[in-house]
This record gives sequence, C-alpha cells and structure tokens, in this order.
Amino acid sequence: MKSINIEDFKVVGKINLSKLPTKLDIDTDSDQEEEALDKVQVKLSKRQDAMYAHNKYAFLICLQGMDTSGKDSLIREVFKEFNARGVVVHSFKTPNSSELEHDYLWRHYLALPEKGKFAVFNRTHYENVLVTRVHPEYILFENLPGIEKVEDITPQFWEDRFEQINNFEKHISQNGTKILKFYFHMSKEEQRERLLKRLENPEDNWKFSTGDLKERERWDDYMKYYEEAINKTAKEHAPWYIVPADDKGVARYIVAKIIWEEMQKLTDITEPELDPKVKANIEVYREQLKGK
Repeated sequence: MKSINIEDFKVVGKINLSKLPTKLDIDTDSDQEEEALDKVQVKLSKRQDAMYAHNKYAFLICLQGMDTSGKDSLIREVFKEFNARGVVVHSFKTPNSSELEHDYLWRHYLALPEKGKFAVFNRTHYENVLVTRVHPEYILFENLPGIEKVEDITPQFWEDRFEQINNFEKHISQNGTKILKFYFHMSKEEQRERLLKRLENPEDNWKFSTGDLKERERWDDYMKYYEEAINKTAKEHAPWYIVPADDKGVARYIVAKIIWEEMQKLTDITEPELDPKVKANIEVYREQLKGK
C-alpha cells in the first residue's frame, strides 16, 4: 500500500473541484484496505478512551457530499470500534417546525459534543449555504426580517452566512472542540452507478428516492456552491479535507487516518492517574475484596 500524506487532502488555498481527483490509487485491494482501516480503528478507539477520561477536548467531525457519496457507510465503518458513550451521530434533515422557530445554527449548537466525546454531523450546518443556494426558496421558511421573497436574498446575505459559520466554528474551537470537515469528492458517473445499484438490488431499493434524481440535475450548481463554501470557510482551526470518494474503502481509510493524526497532535491528553493514597493501598483493597 502506498503511503498517504494527510496534508495532500487538506485545503490550504483556493481550490477548483473540477481539477481535483475523485479516485486515488494507493496500490492495494479491498482486503488490504480493510486491514489497514481495522488497525486505525483500534488506535482511534484507544485514543478516544483516553480523551474521554482527560475530559478537556471534543471532536466535531463534519461530513458533506452528494447523495450516495458514502457518508453513512463511512460512519459505520470508521467509528465501529468506539465505545458507544464516546461518539454521537447526528443526521440533519430538513428543519422541522420547532427548529425553524430559531436561527439556522441553533439545532447545530444543541448537537455539539460534550468534552471527551466525538460528534459526527452527517450533513451539517453547511446545508444552509449549499441546499439553500440551489433552492433559495427554502430560506423563506426561516421567516427572516426583510426577506419576503427570493429576490430579497442578496449576495451579501450569503457572505453574512459564511461569516456567521466561521464565527460559530471559531467560537467552539476556542473552547476546546476540534473541528475536522470532510467533503466526499465523488464523480457524477460514480453517483450514476451507485443510484443504478440501488434500483437493481432489491435490498437497496429502500435507499432510492426520486429526489436524488432531481438533485442530480443540479449537479453543476452544487459543485459551484460546494467550491465556494469550502474556499470561504477553510480555516486552520476548522480545516476542510477533500476526500476522493469514488472508492469507498480508500475514502474510509483516508478519513480515519486524518482523524488519527489530528488526535495525535493533542499531546497533553493522558490517562488520569490514580489518587496516590489509593495507589499506595491497592494491595490492602485487593485483600479486602478477596476476603468477601
């Protein structure tokens, strides 16, 4: 297997999605990919246990990508070795009536991870500058002052949203939440193949939605707005990583490796030490328990 440098996927300047690869050849087969992922999974799990005990940092993992890009299966595979108490997954769908009574970031604040834990946002606060760009009529449901019709939504409105999102991420970062944002860069042809598979495989039929086809017709618009959102919100404290997603196995390994290496940077995370008085009397306590 070819070595992977996580810096190759990190957005450090302006990007053009059309010029970035959707598939990465790491000279391996599916069994080797799975074995490599298994090794990282175990290390992640042990490190997360230490982070949980340390109780100072939290991790927010943001996953974005077109339909069928592999977000759901990646969550299942990358985090399956985690202690259940250490990771919470949130799948943000269309805002409900209660959520629409608050600002668009409110529900995301509520879902932020506690110290010592991971939160995975499967679709994220970025939907508010992606789906709403393709379908600006959705903004009208937010009942915002000064916006009565789509024509009232100016370019400055979107600039303000980018600034709000940057401020949101900066705020939580400064308070101990480590943010990693992943865009699953899949080709349109690969999406076509995966949608066909859903239709052709009875076990996967339930995953298919006619809405997927409607959104697919707006592919170029989505690419345009993803590119803009990433370019405007890639920050050192909240980095974006562009993950080639045509090969799900490789994508999972890349994401797991990035999370692992970012966790390694938190060098102050240590297992809490036993109280010296308790430690000095371990043999006494052991004998007490043996006698009961």
